[in-house]
Amino acid sequence: MILTLCCIAFTLWVIAFRYKRQQLYKLASKIPSAKKDMPIVGVAYTVTGDTEDIMNKLKDYSYEAMERQGIVKGWFYHLLYFLIVDPVDIEMALKTCMEKDDMHRFVKDIFGNGGIFAPVSIWRRRRKILVPAFSPKIIESFVDIFAEQTEMMSKRLNEQTKQGNFSIWPFISTYTLDAVSQTVLGVTVQAQNNPKSPFLISMTRALHLSCQRIFHPWLQPDWMYKFFPQYTEHQSCLKQMHDFTDEVIRKKRDELRIESQNKSEANIEYDLDDYKRKSFLDLLINLSSKSDKGYTDRELREEVTTLIIAGTDTSAVAICYTLKMLAKYPDVQQRVYEEIYDIFGTSDRKLVKEDLMKLKFLERVVKETLRLFPPVPFIIRKIEENVTLPSGKVLPAGSGLVISIWGIHRDPKYWGPDAEKFDPDRFSPERLNLKHVCSFMPFSQGPRNCLGYQYALMSIKTAVSSIVRKFVVVPDPENSDEPKIRVKLDIMMKDVDGYQIALERRIPPSTTTVITN
Repeated sequence: MILTLCCIAFTLWVIAFRYKRQQLYKLASKIPSAKKDMPIVGVAYTVTGDTEDIMNKLKDYSYEAMERQGIVKGWFYHLLYFLIVDPVDIEMALKTCMEKDDMHRFVKDIFGNGGIFAPVSIWRRRRKILVPAFSPKIIESFVDIFAEQTEMMSKRLNEQTKQGNFSIWPFISTYTLDAVSQTVLGVTVQAQNNPKSPFLISMTRALHLSCQRIFHPWLQPDWMYKFFPQYTEHQSCLKQMHDFTDEVIRKKRDELRIESQNKSEANIEYDLDDYKRKSFLDLLINLSSKSDKGYTDRELREEVTTLIIAGTDTSAVAICYTLKMLAKYPDVQQRVYEEIYDIFGTSDRKLVKEDLMKLKFLERVVKETLRLFPPVPFIIRKIEENVTLPSGKVLPAGSGLVISIWGIHRDPKYWGPDAEKFDPDRFSPERLNLKHVCSFMPFSQGPRNCLGYQYALMSIKTAVSSIVRKFVVVPDPENSDEPKIRVKLDIMMKDVDGYQIALERRIPPSTTTVITN
């Protein structure tokens, strides 16, 4: 009897559930399903492997969307998602669907309500405080820090020139962490001197564990997750990260309070010239102090944690992929070196911000690498109200949206028949002709785009130019114009083999050809 009643109750619940979502089903029926979409489970069974398998499946769905007028739908059990690659539709979606999808809740333990994952109501207020801190003058003031940290990185890489192939990831990620911690917090975690930095290890593991939860349903319920060993490790990683940032914030507030007390009344206000000597944390504390709705210590921790993790991983991933491209295409590496030699010659002087402006071909190489291997290959948003896209398709409320940056960047409709080809000169002034602003968006687009794009580009160019200036990335030529790299999804898109390359010390020529950009 009890079993019968339970069955009846469950049946009634399903009927009611489906009745409430009848409009969702109706609108969804007009959009093509992924080929592997199955009853009840949808496409969930296709994304249950390791992080490489998951990335490969998402790539497949991106290519499928290209073939189906820019959009394809798939069910993840009872959750409906639309994957889109059409930049015209994406521009509308990014402006209309600004709330992050519920899947992001698994990384919110790390970031809290930091700028990337905050609800719109919180994000708007914090964004207003954050924007002034990313002014060009302030970002340019960090070039000296990038240059100093790359000098330390180069010294460490000297020891690898006789090692043959090695993973360059530990060297690059510790460089970016030291540079980011110094510019964001005003301190360095000394990761380059200590590659087993507790903060770096905790950050890497926490991101990996969070990504696991997204694609493995049995890890998603909070009450159930506590019974898995991953939960204990995840909590330990979070404590390590949060304790560190909380202590830095406490000391920084004390330091700024004393500094303010020692100033004359006329000099209390900060201006942009003063900001040049400040970290992002200094700036955020002072900018928020000018408003009644400034940052609390917890909010500061969330924002600086977001800046540290995003700045460390995105820049490191982009640098490593760029070095892989230089190994695969030696002729491109030679052109990069010639440009660097034209600026520095045989001198060993430190790079300054004016040099970065002259590295035009290197910038093309970096952008083409970001096109083919974007650090963040997918953006997920929540659809709260029906959205009619420019293409005429209607996305129903209650579903989710996956914007495939991977797919946008490789769509022949916008990049031509050679979209898969590595060709830095497609970003030359003579050839660059983006058909739509969202056809190239390695750091997102729209109101919630990444504020740190220029910061990241400066860090990437500084690091790559420093390495190529002193080392030859040993050629490992690709047998085609289309680079093949096995990639995985660990929140960021990373190389499966840890970015294996080999380096040799560079012997500068007595003369070299000067290229014209």
